[in-house]
Amino acid sequence: MIAGNNKYHGGNIIRNKSFWMLSISVVALCWTIVVGKHVNETVIDMTHNLSVTSPLWGGLPEFKFNIIVRGRMPGGFWLEGNTFETPDHAGTHLDAPSHYVEGAWRTQEIPVEKLVGPGVIINVTDKVLSDPDYRVVTSDIHEWEKKYGRIPENAIVIMNSGWQYKFPDRNAVFNTEDPDNRSSYHFPGWHEDAVAWLIENRDINILGVDTPSIDYGQSFKHLVHIILGQNEIPAAENVANLDNVPESGCTVYVGVIKLYDGSAGPARIFAINSGAEYGARAFLFTTLAFVFFLLLMICVG
Repeated sequence: MIAGNNKYHGGNIIRNKSFWMLSISVVALCWTIVVGKHVNETVIDMTHNLSVTSPLWGGLPEFKFNIIVRGRMPGGFWLEGNTFETPDHAGTHLDAPSHYVEGAWRTQEIPVEKLVGPGVIINVTDKVLSDPDYRVVTSDIHEWEKKYGRIPENAIVIMNSGWQYKFPDRNAVFNTEDPDNRSSYHFPGWHEDAVAWLIENRDINILGVDTPSIDYGQSFKHLVHIILGQNEIPAAENVANLDNVPESGCTVYVGVIKLYDGSAGPARIFAINSGAEYGARAFLFTTLAFVFFLLLMICVG
């Protein structure tokens, strides 16, 4: 009886060991996936500083920054406070659809869900080197989709022309010796046919550029602005650091100031990259955890 009971209890011990080994393995698997995700997640700032050096369009009032207080107070604590005055189309900013279309959304009316989406970076830097008036065409979009697949829904699609490196030199940004003369501007943008194709065939939240305007510098009809406004699609302009943003696989956030009655607003734009790199590491961790689990089961068995 005693020997039989010992054998019975021994079977329970083995089964209990298997249970706990399995539980530990499952926990380890989940942990490695979660840790792998957070280790590889990076945040990328896509915003130029807004300051007195921000290059402004000819005819706009200058940016003003005034210090109200900056110093040590009688109570011993430090205190800072300022005022600033800026055009709503200064620095890295988001154009509201009302910018060129009467009755369209003003800045505060843009739905917040439109301010986030999968990042799609269309790189045309090589083409811009030989043609500063280059406009992104439909074939550029098709080239991106051949590499990465169909543009995801609610995408934020941004042109990368390499223009970011010209900031904040006003002459270089507008590519002219007379930046107060708008007719002398030469910089890349989007072609209206490509924008019309995107709107007709894909679902985008925002269209963007790393230049001062979604329309190229020599545009005098502003067709891209008008097409976007008619379809309630905002435009992000003067976007920065695009060479550090993956062309696919990130999420872009456009934190535009909720300026009442604004035709635009300064924005803090950033991307969170947790795409392919996370996937590869999670797969590695998952595989290792599974092998570890198998080894444990073999040892217990």
